[in-house]
Amino acid sequence: MVELNEDNTAWRRVLRREMVARRSLLGEAAHAGLSARIVEHLLAALPVPRVVAFCWPIKHEPDVRAVVERWAALGAKAALPVVVAEDTPLAFREWTAQTPLEADRYGIPTPLAGDFVVPDLILLPLNGFDAAGYRLGYGGGYFDRTLAALSPRPLAVGVGFETNRLDTIRPESHDQRLDWIVTEAGSFRV
Repeated sequence: MVELNEDNTAWRRVLRREMVARRSLLGEAAHAGLSARIVEHLLAALPVPRVVAFCWPIKHEPDVRAVVERWAALGAKAALPVVVAEDTPLAFREWTAQTPLEADRYGIPTPLAGDFVVPDLILLPLNGFDAAGYRLGYGGGYFDRTLAALSPRPLAVGVGFETNRLDTIRPESHDQRLDWIVTEAGSFRV
């Protein structure tokens, strides 16, 4: 792992923008088809969780809400992340299709009320990722802090498109490794 330095920070900043730009080139039909393949791989690879946390898709991320709905139909609870304070771990509020959502300070649809739950599986969006199981997020560090703080640690499953696969994200000491990576190409245990 590399230590945090100005060069790596600048490199990651540029890379984040490039990863979003790559996904934005996917047409609506291609995006939907690739997302559906990811959902099928998730269903085939993973057991039904007790509580699954997921992220509302933004910036052309894969839309995995269909797997959440399928697992909920089988008895799983679903939850969305909530930023309770800057530089702290995320909390997770229970979510159903009837839960009202409002954009948080980052523009991400978030439940403003409801019970907080602890997930045993988190579906994390992959802005960028590498074969070693490290993800490049958007730079806030929320998921890294959350995975480091939760005990027991939930199963961390990265979901992304192959177009965002990298040789390395140049992981830093705070980066948390994923347990699984699932893309349209398949599911890979790290």
